[in-house]
Amino acid sequence: MEGEPSTSAREPIPLLAPVDGVPPVIVDAAELAAAAERLAAGTGPVAFDAERASGYRYSQRAYLVQIRRRGAGSLLVDPIPLGDLSVIQEAVGDAEWVLHAASQDLPCLAELGLRPSLLFDTELAGRLLGYERVGLGMMVERVLGYGLEKGHSAADWSTRPLPEPWLRYAALDVELLVELRDALEAELIEQDKIEFARQEFAAIAAAPPREPRAEPWRRTSGIHRARSRRQLAAVRAMWTARDRMARARDVAPGRVLPDSAIMDAVLNAPADTAALIRLPIFSGPRIRRTASTWLDALRSAAALPDDELPAPAGPSGDGLPPPNRWAERDPVAAARLARVRAELSALAAARTMPVENLLEPALSRRIAWSPPDPLTESAVEETLRAGGARAWQRELTRTALKSALVDPEPDPADEIAPTAAERAGGRRGGRGGGAGGVDRPRSRGGRAGAGRSARGAAGRATAGSPVGAASADGGGASSVGAAPACGGPTDPATAGGSVTKPSASGPGPTGSAPAGPGPA
Repeated sequence: MEGEPSTSAREPIPLLAPVDGVPPVIVDAAELAAAAERLAAGTGPVAFDAERASGYRYSQRAYLVQIRRRGAGSLLVDPIPLGDLSVIQEAVGDAEWVLHAASQDLPCLAELGLRPSLLFDTELAGRLLGYERVGLGMMVERVLGYGLEKGHSAADWSTRPLPEPWLRYAALDVELLVELRDALEAELIEQDKIEFARQEFAAIAAAPPREPRAEPWRRTSGIHRARSRRQLAAVRAMWTARDRMARARDVAPGRVLPDSAIMDAVLNAPADTAALIRLPIFSGPRIRRTASTWLDALRSAAALPDDELPAPAGPSGDGLPPPNRWAERDPVAAARLARVRAELSALAAARTMPVENLLEPALSRRIAWSPPDPLTESAVEETLRAGGARAWQRELTRTALKSALVDPEPDPADEIAPTAAERAGGRRGGRGGGAGGVDRPRSRGGRAGAGRSARGAAGRATAGSPVGAASADGGGASSVGAAPACGGPTDPATAGGSVTKPSASGPGPTGSAPAGPGPA
């Protein structure tokens, strides 16, 4: 496909170790100062990466920082004994930073005093170029012809001392990052997308920390099995008790108590400790020791007055109804959304990029639900600007959006089906799939007719999208999102309480954590 580099018939060259060997881990101020001098003497962009203990720890702090620059070589820095790394910031000055899936690592680097003034995100560059798979390992293989070592992306990086194979893996993550950046920049220029990329990179670097999710307990796996507001209150109480315990211990919430155990307790409503510990997961010695905590949570929910019980459904993230309810709530808006999706999908296909990188899905929903009045192209552009769309996105979409927002005749039978991302409750980016964690968004089909069937219009236009045709309303990683804060789980509502980076070899689920609860 256009935008995807041709795959050589040759096998990739295995890159088993850094060319200069695995550097020693920097653990004290004197070593850090010497490393900073080396970086200051280097030239060109600076590659950064960070390793966390997602799936093991509650916080998302960095446990290892990798840095590489031409003329300086590679550095491995242990930030735990050092704390502040601002001497590195001073050494690199205004040099461009190169990261893969930057929004994953920037918050934790910022905690250490490291913030870029210029940024190049290789994962996002791959998306803008139309690459179907944007994991670091796959991109290095396709673009540079090397195969990176695999296997330690989901490791517990809080382990000390760090094993030698892990350090080798970490050093290799930055070994070719600058070379990959150079090759991608040339391709962005060739495809006339370099300005798109620069605006996206600047937006990522300037993005504020993500606001905490409203009612994160509603993302408990299996919560759909709670059939009453009282049971929802019990889920909330147990989730809150678990989160408090996990935070105090700095252990991933899923290792304190898995979501399946929360739902088991809620649905069985044990009356006493004996009944609770008869439930399968609670019978184990580690969780049995905290049985009183979970029983107290259940009892507190049972004692709540009716007016303090949670609503059956939580607030929408953007204040709008779910798209599959639009036809019921506002058939005209449902038809508008179908047309917006179709137009954006066609534009994205023509530009060979994922539709969600062309325009944020949440913004396309908002403008379809409440178009500007009067409906002029300049008013559409201003609405896009207010919603955070970059200049290149506004220029490419404003005319098509104005056309799509002209109200068609409503049909009560219109229905907007939720996208895969909406059904799953959203996605997180990572090294193997960027801010969304999935390299190839799913295509969605449907019957034709933008006026008669909102689902059909979106499905037909989506079918030709260059990256598996993500719907304009979800399913792929968006270009820019507020980065998660490092003081807690990447998403404290997830079952495991953490998000891991997929391996360098390619895409993988960003919410994966080791199976089963581990020792807390």
